[in-house]
Amino acid sequence: MTIIDSQVHAYEANTPKRPWDTVPNWPAHVTGDEMVAAMDKVGVAGAIFISAFSMYRYDASYAVEVQRAHPGRMAIVKPVDPDDPGVADVVADWKKTPGAVGIRIMLRKGEKRDPNDPGLDRIARAAVRYDFPLNMLCWDNLDAGAALIDRHPDTRFILDHLGILQPRVPPAPPQPWADLPKVLALAKRPNVVIKVSGACTLSRQPYPFPDIWDPLARVFDAWGFERCLWGTDWTRAFAVVNYEQAVKPFIETDRLSAGERAMLMGGACAKAYRWSPTKD
Repeated sequence: MTIIDSQVHAYEANTPKRPWDTVPNWPAHVTGDEMVAAMDKVGVAGAIFISAFSMYRYDASYAVEVQRAHPGRMAIVKPVDPDDPGVADVVADWKKTPGAVGIRIMLRKGEKRDPNDPGLDRIARAAVRYDFPLNMLCWDNLDAGAALIDRHPDTRFILDHLGILQPRVPPAPPQPWADLPKVLALAKRPNVVIKVSGACTLSRQPYPFPDIWDPLARVFDAWGFERCLWGTDWTRAFAVVNYEQAVKPFIETDRLSAGERAMLMGGACAKAYRWSPTKD
C-alpha cells in the first residue's frame, strides 16, 4: 500500500526573510525536511503540500523550495487570489512549476466572499483550462461552496477537511459532526471529491479516537472510497494530535478492509491529483 497524505503544511521559522502573515498556534517551524522525517517514521510515502495560507497567503515560494528538495515525496498546491484580475495568468505560470498539482481557494465565512464573486469564476475556469483540481476550504460555509460547485460542473473540485469546521485546540465542539448531512448531500455532485483530512480533531475521545468511525462510515457510503482522500492536515492539527496519532488510527482500524484502506490512504489521492510519490 502506497500511503499519500492529501494535506500537509510545512514552513520555515518566522523571519524577515519570509515573514508570516499571521502567527497560528503551530510549532515554531516544521520545515520540509522535518515533515519528510515525520512521514518516514510512520510509512507515509508522499504528501500533497498545501502552501500555508495563514502564514504565506498567496506566496508559495517555500513550497516550491521544498518540492525541489524532495521531488519524489511532495507535490504542491498554491492558494490563488480571487481579487487578482490576472489570476488566470498566475494559474498558467503555476502549471509550469515542477510538482504543481492543484490550486486552492478559501471560501470560509470569514472571507465574506459571495459565491457568485467573478474572481471565483475566473479561478474555476482557469482550473479547467490548465487541468488542475480546485481545492476549496468552505467549512462553516458549505452552502456557498455548493453554489460554486453547481455553477462550474466542468471544474474538478476537492473539498477540504470533510467540509466540517475543525478545532485548532481541544476539545472538539459538543456536536462536531453537525454539518454532516450537508456533506453527504454534496456527494451527489460528480465533479467533487472529498478530503478525509483532520478527522481525528473531531473526536471527543482520546487516541485512537474511536468515535470518528460511525460518522466516517456515512461519508464513505455516500462518497465511495474512490472519492475519499485521507489526510492529516498536519501541522494545522498539531495542538490536537501529533503526526503519528493522525496516521495510525487509519492504518490499524478494523473498520476498513485492505482494499478500502489502500484506496482511502493513497489510491484516491493519486487519482485526484494525478500524482504518485517516488523515491527521491
